[in-house]
Amino acid sequence: MENNTAAASPQGEFRRPSQAKEIWRRFKKSKGALIGLVLLVLYSQATTQDFANMLGTPSSEHFFGCDGFGRDIFARVIYGGRTSISIALIATVTSCLFGSMLGSIAGFFGGKVDTVIMRSLDIFMSVPDILFTMAVVYALGPNFVNLVIALTLAYFTNYVRLVRAQVLTLSEADYVEASRAGGAGSMRIILTHIIPNSVGVIIVNTTLNVAKIILYESTLSYLGLGMPPPAPEWGAMLSEAREFLRNSPHMMIFPAAAIVLTACAINLVGDGLRDALDPQLKS
Repeated sequence: MENNTAAASPQGEFRRPSQAKEIWRRFKKSKGALIGLVLLVLYSQATTQDFANMLGTPSSEHFFGCDGFGRDIFARVIYGGRTSISIALIATVTSCLFGSMLGSIAGFFGGKVDTVIMRSLDIFMSVPDILFTMAVVYALGPNFVNLVIALTLAYFTNYVRLVRAQVLTLSEADYVEASRAGGAGSMRIILTHIIPNSVGVIIVNTTLNVAKIILYESTLSYLGLGMPPPAPEWGAMLSEAREFLRNSPHMMIFPAAAIVLTACAINLVGDGLRDALDPQLKS
């Protein structure tokens, strides 16, 4: 009996996992931590220079090849997409909020308030968007926050006109008149009735504007007004690839493809939302 117990104990012995494995197991439970780890690895690959791989062509080790400094283009495209899309999303949201509020105020109050806002808007719109953003970034300096500010100021005008037109129609609706008769204040009517009933048009326009802002942000980066190096950006990668276009076209092909595919994908989503939210197309 003792021999059987002794023979069974080594097989049934509980082995405590090593501390490193336990830490890794708990670390994997956090999706945010894993995403951060992947981004750190990609950023390391995207900024590490290895002149032995300079202008390397696509291979199993470097899927998109390497640039003129030996940096992995695949890592730079992926990490650069994070930068470009983040700037575009934040600028879209801020321009939407700012423009929608101004448009609501102009359309709801009318009169002198509407005149002042719309004439001021004409001043903004008299300057081409790309020139305006270039001037703002050049004056403030190229960095993440200033790019968002410049793109917000360039694109909020679209929402002002769009929301103002919606408000002029909705302000005559019966439920708005009922709210006025019930003693509701102007800001309460705007926030609880006007903007929520304009949200369909705003969402569609917002989605389509993300693609436009990505193109604008890439243009600014191409002209040297984007994030300071060595931070990877699609537009900056295209600019760096110009002198190597004949011998290493892969340096330009992959960042350009990333811009085009991302813009097309966002536009398709915007078209789908427009069809889904259009009352005339609902069955």
